[in-house]
Amino acid sequence: MRRYILARFFQAVVSMLALSLLVFFLVRLTGDPRDLLLGDDYSQEQWDKIGELWSLDEPIYVQYAIFLRNAATGNFGESIFWKEPAVEMLARRIPATVQLTLTAMSLSVIVAIPMGVLSAVKRDTWLDYAGKTVAMLGQSVPAFWLGIILIWVFAVTWNLLPTSGREGPLHYILPSVTLGWFTVAGIMRITRSAMLDVLDSEYIKLARVKGVPENVVIWNHALRNAAIPVVTFLGLILGNFLTGFVVVETIFSWPGVGLLAIRGIQSNDFAIVQTVVMFGGLLFITINFLVDILYGYLDPRIRYD
Repeated sequence: MRRYILARFFQAVVSMLALSLLVFFLVRLTGDPRDLLLGDDYSQEQWDKIGELWSLDEPIYVQYAIFLRNAATGNFGESIFWKEPAVEMLARRIPATVQLTLTAMSLSVIVAIPMGVLSAVKRDTWLDYAGKTVAMLGQSVPAFWLGIILIWVFAVTWNLLPTSGREGPLHYILPSVTLGWFTVAGIMRITRSAMLDVLDSEYIKLARVKGVPENVVIWNHALRNAAIPVVTFLGLILGNFLTGFVVVETIFSWPGVGLLAIRGIQSNDFAIVQTVVMFGGLLFITINFLVDILYGYLDPRIRYD
């Protein structure tokens, strides 16, 4: 197991270095970043100040070495628009995004796994067809469209729920449903497929022959073995959440990382965009590393491959 963890950790480190190269060179593809930051109306003093702040007059390899050093210490510079350290601005937004993510993910798991199990157990019945219809709609409806429809129905038409902010529990409902809708569909499909495979296996048939209660067979034996692809999917789907943050937080004015990224892009704030992208990449790589470890724990065959 130790060798397996070290191998996955090495892959995570390589991925982080690749991400740092991508972030570093992405803003330099079109030339000097000062052209993007300052536009056409600037003074020589402003040009020199930005160059000194970001070491833009140094050779490119020196710039990258400085970037890596600063990234390792969490120093991504000061926001040009808000005049605050970018990392501090990000840190203030993280709790809102984490709360929204946990709410949406919890809602997705609570709804989707029972739906997937029920759909598999009641295969080819109206319950199965209803579950597959929900899954199809979940993967077909864009988040931005769903968010607008939910606002129109529950906030504008019925005046039941707020459309922005995070002052109370009611503020979580619409953005959580919007963010978790696609995930419900995916988890439900994966759970159904995995359960169908497990329910046809020999040890499940043997458990039934021995007289093990059906609820125990389904929820203790079958679901445990069907959990591996579900856990993997949960780790991968969090990558889609990173994209969903931007859309959902913008629609509902949720004061999180996604909304900060949009405002940073709109104001050409180099420090904010760079910080958010690095944070998102680090989060995605870390989650996948943890999922790999959990995957190896659930299925010993994987860690010995």
